[in-house]
Amino acid sequence: MHSNTSDDSLGDFARREVTCDGITKVVYVAGDGPAVIVLAEMPGISPDVARFARWVRDAGFSVYMPSLFGRDGAYPTAREGLAVLERACVSAEFGALAANKATPVTAWLRGLARVAHHERGGPGVGAIGMCFTGNFALSMTLEPAVLAPVLCQPSLPLDEPDAVQCSAEELVALRGRLERDALTVRAYRFEGDRFCTARRFAAYASALGDRFEPRELPASAANPHPPPFFAKVVGCPHSVVTAHLIDAQGEPTTAARDEIIAFFAMRLKASKA
Repeated sequence: MHSNTSDDSLGDFARREVTCDGITKVVYVAGDGPAVIVLAEMPGISPDVARFARWVRDAGFSVYMPSLFGRDGAYPTAREGLAVLERACVSAEFGALAANKATPVTAWLRGLARVAHHERGGPGVGAIGMCFTGNFALSMTLEPAVLAPVLCQPSLPLDEPDAVQCSAEELVALRGRLERDALTVRAYRFEGDRFCTARRFAAYASALGDRFEPRELPASAANPHPPPFFAKVVGCPHSVVTAHLIDAQGEPTTAARDEIIAFFAMRLKASKA
């Protein structure tokens, strides 16, 4: 399924430097229409993450894909991917092991959402986080521009499988924002995922109530031949719309991808009237 082991040049994306709150990061931008911020999973903007971003772009959106860790465009080998994961786990910017605390990088990401909305217009922006960044898309919803948050296999905090990586105050504010503006959070995981467990989804449901809309895919729906990082380091069905997606009609992962894009369209292409 993944016979191509080459890096992705990302040549069809504009490479920009975006500064928010005095912090500058590289962001890859492509497409036209309302903005969707695509947050890469570990170990970075892989060819599969870029493939998903292109699907979103081709559906009529502008994609903003920030470089948060790893080597941009790199095919996920086990050795390089593990090194990226280990560095990120000890970074104060991500707080990968800290439960019940806000994540510092999400303040910058909310700034990126404001920039993207200003540049692309429309009712607001979408955000999708994956794995390490899964919960970031939820925290970004404290920014009023964010109208369509999607959490794919949110995996932090890594050492507490039944916790959510938000402070108690943040969760109260998030639930208030979701209820006030009649928003929902879509979330996806595979059954049997060791990093995004059923207990973690239960914690989200407890915190967010019926504003949390979970989707669980059978483990048998996962691509059995993902890139080496996912086969050897992750070692379980995990990445719903990237490494473990099977791009074929009738596949549950393809249906999940299409449902996510339809969710963005429902929220971001509706009339402001």
